[in-house]
Amino acid sequence: MARCAHMNAETVRDVTPSARGCEECLKIGSWWVHLRLCRSCGHVGCCDQSPNRHATAHFHATGHPIMEGYDPPEGWGWCYADAIEVDLPDQTPQDGPIPRFL
Repeated sequence: MARCAHMNAETVRDVTPSARGCEECLKIGSWWVHLRLCRSCGHVGCCDQSPNRHATAHFHATGHPIMEGYDPPEGWGWCYADAIEVDLPDQTPQDGPIPRFL
């Protein structure tokens, strides 16, 4: 896997997921395809195949570059800043079952 300058202790933290699904989609009653977890703060957002693309919106709003494929735990990460897949040091455990919408 490619390495990037964003893979450091500031951007890849042990985090607590913010919700049991896409945080914003749950609030507006929308659906998602897959979930992405911000490894800087724990925000859970929906992927770019979902209608609202909340994970990418979170990156643009915060600049937090590294996310984890979260639902199901997929074992890979992505750096939005460098647009490359990254090797994460660990996976974040899910906090109970995540509801399905698609």
